[in-house]
Amino acid sequence: MNQIIKQKLETLPELPGSYQMLDSNKNIIYVGKAKNLKSRVKSYFIGSHDQKTQTLVSNIEDFTYLITQTELDAFLLELSLIKEHSPKYNIMLMDDKSYPYIEITNELHPKIVITRKVTKKSKNIFGPFPDSYSARMTLNLLNRIFPMRKCFNLPKKVCLYYHIGQCIGPCVYPVSNDTYQGMIDKIKRFLNGNNQELLQDVKEKMLSHSLNLEYEKAKEYKDLMDSILKTTQQQQVIFKDLVDRDVFGYHQYDQFLAITILFMRQGKIIFSEASIFSFFDVAEESFIRFIIKFYETHPIPKEILLPRESDYTLLEQVINHKVISPARGSKANLIKMAKENASVHLQNNLDVYLKKHAKTIGAVDELAALLGITPPRRIEAFDNSNTMGTNPVSAMIVFSNGLPEKKEYRKFIVKTVIGADDYHTMQEVLYRRFQRMLMENTIWPDLIIMDGGIIQVHAAKAILDSLYLDIPIIGLKKDSNHKTDAIIDLNEQELKLDRHSNLYILLTKIQDEAHRFAISFHRNVQSKQIYASILDAIPKIGSVSKQKLLEKYKTIENIKMASAEELQTLGIAKDAIVNLKIALENYK
Repeated sequence: MNQIIKQKLETLPELPGSYQMLDSNKNIIYVGKAKNLKSRVKSYFIGSHDQKTQTLVSNIEDFTYLITQTELDAFLLELSLIKEHSPKYNIMLMDDKSYPYIEITNELHPKIVITRKVTKKSKNIFGPFPDSYSARMTLNLLNRIFPMRKCFNLPKKVCLYYHIGQCIGPCVYPVSNDTYQGMIDKIKRFLNGNNQELLQDVKEKMLSHSLNLEYEKAKEYKDLMDSILKTTQQQQVIFKDLVDRDVFGYHQYDQFLAITILFMRQGKIIFSEASIFSFFDVAEESFIRFIIKFYETHPIPKEILLPRESDYTLLEQVINHKVISPARGSKANLIKMAKENASVHLQNNLDVYLKKHAKTIGAVDELAALLGITPPRRIEAFDNSNTMGTNPVSAMIVFSNGLPEKKEYRKFIVKTVIGADDYHTMQEVLYRRFQRMLMENTIWPDLIIMDGGIIQVHAAKAILDSLYLDIPIIGLKKDSNHKTDAIIDLNEQELKLDRHSNLYILLTKIQDEAHRFAISFHRNVQSKQIYASILDAIPKIGSVSKQKLLEKYKTIENIKMASAEELQTLGIAKDAIVNLKIALENYK
């Protein structure tokens, strides 16, 4: 314990609040909350600790704190700070896994769709499903049975789905709210486990067609009955109350935590999910944070069953839902089942987790040691692409804790540089990226990787110096076979990489991903320019029509394959479509 920490411990208030542990570079590495700041923060620096806590404490050089009115306020502040800063010793518990749900959209003419984006405002949501295949099979079945709208945008004439009886044709014929509500009610009953009504209806139609000697039609309904039975074939009902429940259990070993969720819908366990995490604080608190994070992106069922080991008062206040922790009975047995599954999952999969961890966080730590910096939680890598100097573009990819963060990727069309000028292209792109970062006060990278050697590194450093930014920059150099070979380090020295190391695997993955993203963007831009020039030569195809065609079909080949009726739905005139078809007839 250094002198700064000793002095601060003496002045800590005995009040609720959130505390932030800092490393030698003043980076936040851990965020916690306390009912009594003095007692909680002091506990880190007094007495003996287990290995995981000692690992955290050994990296603490300072701390800050914020006083709050209540422990709930401290908890909410802690969650907010974790989300904002993603500290190294908190982030390990975060899980962005999403599951597919089936949703009946809230529109004038509703559709049945699969979605993974679920919010508290989402209605008519059913699931989760264990995987996309299961959800897709159920959706296909519903679309065969219920003639709901299928098209994303309503066309001006009925489509194939109408003619085969799978769409009610709202694009042409009026459909009342009562008609839609009747179908929606049946869909809800089916998705909630009541398939008898639907089976009886299909069976009656099958028998009717059979009596009328319409054997092919009867066979279609027989196949439909088989599909319904196959789709709804699940485990036996465990609870006759048919309540939807999520059941959580966890098992702790050293600095690892396994969490299992049993998804129970309509009294049946439809599937389970288990994950392993590293954690560096109290297991119970990490478990509660996981549940809060989970329900940010998943609907809350009627009941949440949790083990009795913890006080869930703050959890209930945050998610605004009461939880159940039974001591005995069938619900307690469900929790016991979840805990046992978590224990087995940890025993069977810890080695796999550790290997994956070594290739991500372990490789990031290896890179930090090599460069002499704090482990870079967020890495931004840049690469350029052009063809003989034409259509120059650049791309930025992001890796967080050794894993790609694809929603953070960015594309740049080069505006000020003409020709194949890698140096000035990098300067333009980096200036645009980091000037915007400063103006909008968005998250900073901990390390910048340039795809290239000393020239690209110099270009980056010049721009960062002009913006008074101090962010570590390295280059990734390739060998004569275009394989990742060496690092241009912070001192502009070339460091050969061990091709058998986890670090080499990570850096190769970053370099390949940056190259792939830049190349795919460049090809897209180049193709659009070529296609646009072809469309420019066609009479009566103006800029608006050209834009619509390129946005919908992407390629000339796709436009060529589109029917005249489909092209009319874009608002393109009939004589323009005739010109388009004639012009593209001989296109190859």
